[in-house]
Amino acid sequence: MNSARALSLSVGVFGAIVLIAAASRTALSHPSVEILHVTIREWSLPTPNARPHDPAVGKDGALWFTEQQGNKIGRLDPATGAIREFPLKTTNTGPHGLVADNDGNIWFTGNYSGLIGRLDPRTGNVTEYKMPDPLASDPHTPVFDSRGILWFTVQGGNMVGRLDPRTGKIDLKRVPTKEALPYGMGINSKGVPFFCEFGSNKMAMIDPKTMDITEFALPEGTRPRRMAIASDDKVYFTDFELGHLGRLDPTTRAVKLWTSPGGSRSSPYGMTITPDGMVWYSESGVNPNTIVRFDPRTESFAEAQIPSGGGVVRNMAATTDGRVYIACSGENKVGIVTLGGVSH
Repeated sequence: MNSARALSLSVGVFGAIVLIAAASRTALSHPSVEILHVTIREWSLPTPNARPHDPAVGKDGALWFTEQQGNKIGRLDPATGAIREFPLKTTNTGPHGLVADNDGNIWFTGNYSGLIGRLDPRTGNVTEYKMPDPLASDPHTPVFDSRGILWFTVQGGNMVGRLDPRTGKIDLKRVPTKEALPYGMGINSKGVPFFCEFGSNKMAMIDPKTMDITEFALPEGTRPRRMAIASDDKVYFTDFELGHLGRLDPTTRAVKLWTSPGGSRSSPYGMTITPDGMVWYSESGVNPNTIVRFDPRTESFAEAQIPSGGGVVRNMAATTDGRVYIACSGENKVGIVTLGGVSH
């Protein structure tokens, strides 16, 4: 039986900012006070120790998620709380990231098996696309562009790739920086893919035609892990190593860092941006894990604790109506964060 927990929280808002300029560093403090009411509901998965890794929003608004240890793809109906699990074709696939296409299919990366998979929810059938290079280990984060091309990072192989669903053809490109650990990925409004280099202090973008890679240096010691792109095409990222929320302006190359509410050891991780422009992320280095909301207009933070403790929220997904989907890996739960509401 699925269990649901909810918490309605009043949250103080605070923030500190570090501005990184070309040749100087300026520290500014912006304390402020607000109250944020948020409801967090969580559901336990039917499969024990499934390790839900990434969430995604389905075409129908359902919460889809990968079960990395359970070797399944899961679906939660937010209206009823019903969970359905789809077993995968290959043993020990290690499903990691996932994304829905316009037809309702769910595409996922096979972290342990070096493949991209496509699940047809109507039939349960899984189609697999193996990496064409045996060195392309650890396919990681997938995302579709507006043309229907699937882009993805290959963390262990230090590559990025693209897959054309019409032909099944996969193209790979090695990242210029050695051991860059390409991780989180997103597409801007012009169809340009960006990704995090978790093994270095860099962000990068890919020319969608040539696959040439341009890198952007971040402050020394920064380790960008996940990212999300705002409507103005500025790239937000979580600095897992030093406890920052960051923002890159690809046009000017300017980088701005804000100290996360939990401090330098807060390990900001999964993130997303809701349609109202608010930046959401989780601090995995504090116990219990937190949900943090950042308002770019006021540069203020609001923080809430995850009822179950979180167990590391590795990624997030935003719905069109402003809810945030999460997967709590160590707690074997998935959840939905909603502004307002009451406990139940």
